[in-house]
Amino acid sequence: MFDSVRNNKKIVQLVLAIIILPFALWGVDSYVRGGRGSNELATVGGTPIAPDEFQRALSQQQERLRPQLGGNANKLLESMEFRRGVLQELINQRLLLLYAGKGHLAVGDGVLRDVITSQPSLQVDGKFSRERYEALVASQNMSVEQFEALLRRDLLLQQASLPVANAALAGRLSADRWLMAQLEEREVAAALVRADQFAGATPDADAVKRYYEENRARFEQPEQLRVDYLVLSQDRFVREASVDEAAIKAWYEANAARYVKPEQRRASHILLRLDKNASEGEAKAAAEKAAQILDQLKANSGDFAKLAKQHSQDPGSAANGGDLGFFGRGMMVKPFEEAAFALREDQVSEPVRSDFGIHIIRLTGIRPQQAQKLDEVRDEIIAELKRQAGAKRYAEAAENFANVVYEQPDSLQPAAEKFALKVQSSDWLAKGGALPEPFANEKLAQAIFGEDAIKNRRNTEAIETAPTTLVSARVAEHRPAAVLPLEQVAGTIAKALQREAGLAQAATAGQAALEKLRRGESAALSWSTARPMSRMAAQDLDEASRAAIFHAATDKLPAFVGVKVPAGFALYRIDGVKPFDAAVASAPGPADMLRQQYQQLLAQEEMFDWLAALRGQYEVKINSAALERR
Repeated sequence: MFDSVRNNKKIVQLVLAIIILPFALWGVDSYVRGGRGSNELATVGGTPIAPDEFQRALSQQQERLRPQLGGNANKLLESMEFRRGVLQELINQRLLLLYAGKGHLAVGDGVLRDVITSQPSLQVDGKFSRERYEALVASQNMSVEQFEALLRRDLLLQQASLPVANAALAGRLSADRWLMAQLEEREVAAALVRADQFAGATPDADAVKRYYEENRARFEQPEQLRVDYLVLSQDRFVREASVDEAAIKAWYEANAARYVKPEQRRASHILLRLDKNASEGEAKAAAEKAAQILDQLKANSGDFAKLAKQHSQDPGSAANGGDLGFFGRGMMVKPFEEAAFALREDQVSEPVRSDFGIHIIRLTGIRPQQAQKLDEVRDEIIAELKRQAGAKRYAEAAENFANVVYEQPDSLQPAAEKFALKVQSSDWLAKGGALPEPFANEKLAQAIFGEDAIKNRRNTEAIETAPTTLVSARVAEHRPAAVLPLEQVAGTIAKALQREAGLAQAATAGQAALEKLRRGESAALSWSTARPMSRMAAQDLDEASRAAIFHAATDKLPAFVGVKVPAGFALYRIDGVKPFDAAVASAPGPADMLRQQYQQLLAQEEMFDWLAALRGQYEVKINSAALERR
């Protein structure tokens, strides 16, 4: 199964992109415990998708996409359609996990280890680096156990979905037909009947009022508030901490072992790859080849780099004569490390077997253990002492800060004065919208929009919004959710009605021109220069225009089509058709990429159908009211 996963990475990536949000969206807590809430967004096979799980996925997906979408991101990312899409992805994930559980699918420790250690980004000189792995995990704000639990689940989802993706097999004939349709070229000119040229009279008050009453939901303003707040951060105490020379020297002397550069060694190797589960015959053949190479080295040790380039199967070092650079203990697999640290400089080892294969190692350099001088590590010691002093002061202040904002709930000023903090003020914050830091923290957002904070104007409790950071806030102004009054939006409505009228008139005029053209008559239009376009190379057109152009019958040319577009009514004149050469479609080359795309489309359809079948097997219930609640 997992050989198939590794050998079909493109299909797996496509399928996972279709059915699965990045696993981080689900969150560690929901994977580890996933308790039932009283107001779940949905249930899948009797298991709940709770509001906090959904909100976490929604927020993280919004943050991931916002930089890609630019200025118009907020409207899309906060739309009900987007919320429904995120919920559907969570439902798909849950369906797959239920299916995997029923089928007793599992990811063993050995598979998990192999996947992690084989990642190129976690390797140094072709070897797995535990230090790099732990640094990666730490950068995700996870423990190793949490990271591996999520990775195990991700692999489980692959294990469940890959057989479905692989079941979609495209026939050569159907693939070539699809390919030729995609690459057929049509010579197309365009004309636009613009809506703004039909701007009419301002709509009367009755029309504006009627539109307002029929579309009240469009003018809903969410609950908003503005808050004053205090931030108590360990960073502030670290910056303020002072360290004297005596403390620096005392620390250096007490921790001398920390400031010793351990011995490092430089080596080159010739690697003959051999799977750890290789047969006896394979192992024997590799050992014989290693012995032959070693004999050559014994005859002429100066040929090591030449023989490494010729025989080594380590792509990371072979071209460099097998050079692996300097490394310390713990950076190489154990058998390799033990052999390298047992050699004298310029000595060549006997063949060494590891999980990667058989190595012949030559030690090319030694950097002995060396103590660093105080001046070399002074800045590091100062930073450490300031961090410790700041952490101590923060720990002492944090509890007092929490007590003050709680015991004097009617004002932030006493806490501000006691801890020399500045009371900060936020802009207006909308409930359910994307909030700036520090209010993006879910617990703080819930607190400021809570009844006690709004009605009683009390300080929130001191809430940890980030490691070593506490925030307490107090509502300064509040605007309840409301429908904006008609007089405030009348101008906007009038412009919308004018634009709708203009679009309707443009569509009428454009349709009339289209009918004339189809009858062979002329129409007063300004045509662009005709240009060749294919389905693959018409991405500057909207979907409706592409569909109209490439679905148009071309037995009689020129052919004319028209569609409504945001700017008015677009007309397209098709002057010629150039079919894609079937012989080229059947030849290897660039067309192969499009065949792979066709295969991926079939896999996508197969996956959608399978997920629909799983929904019949595991009942899915969606709480629409909870989903619409902002």
